[in-house]
Amino acid sequence: MRITAGALKSRPLLVPDGLNVRPTSDKVRQAIFNVLEHRDFGQEFTIENARVLDLFAGSGALGIEALSRGASYAILIDQAALSRAALRGNVEAMGLTGRTKIWRRDACDLGRNLSEAFDLIFLDPPYRKNMLAPALASLHAGRWLQSNSILVAESARDENIPSTDNYALVDERLYGDTRIAFLRPSNPEET
Repeated sequence: MRITAGALKSRPLLVPDGLNVRPTSDKVRQAIFNVLEHRDFGQEFTIENARVLDLFAGSGALGIEALSRGASYAILIDQAALSRAALRGNVEAMGLTGRTKIWRRDACDLGRNLSEAFDLIFLDPPYRKNMLAPALASLHAGRWLQSNSILVAESARDENIPSTDNYALVDERLYGDTRIAFLRPSNPEET
C-alpha cells in the first residue's frame, strides 16, 4: 500500500499485523479522492486546508492521503492497539506528527467535540458489523460536523447505507466488492 498522490506520493504505508484489517486499496482510495476533487458537491469544498477525521482508521491510509493532498490536520481514531501502533509508525515515517493526533476512542460513541468541526470525515468500519449507523449518529450528536462537511462512508457492496434523517446521500459508487457513499449533513442548523 502506498500514498497515491500529493506531497507524499508513492510513500509506503504500514498495515497493522495480527488483525483482520481491510485497508482501502490504492485503486479505491484514488477513486475516492478523484470524486472529492472533481465532483460539484453544491457548496464550496476543497481538500486544501481541510480538517479531517478518520474513523476506524486502521493504517490511516485515508487520513494520510488527505494530508498528502493538502489537508491541514487529521485526527485518526481506532480502538485497536495494533492499529494505533501502525498509525504512529505511518505518521512518524511521513513526518506528520505536528499535523495529526491519534486517538483511542469508540467511533460509535465519540462524545462531544470540544474543538473546531471537521470538513472531511472518513468512515471505514469493519464490513457487515452494523457500525456505520451508530457512527453517523455519534458524529451528528457530538457536533463533529459543519454544514458543508463531506462524509465518505465505505461498506461492503451488499450492504446498504443506513437511512438517517441527519444526512443526505449525494453520490454513491461501487468498486468491486466495495460501496462508497458520499454524504452531507442534511440539517446543518443542528450540526
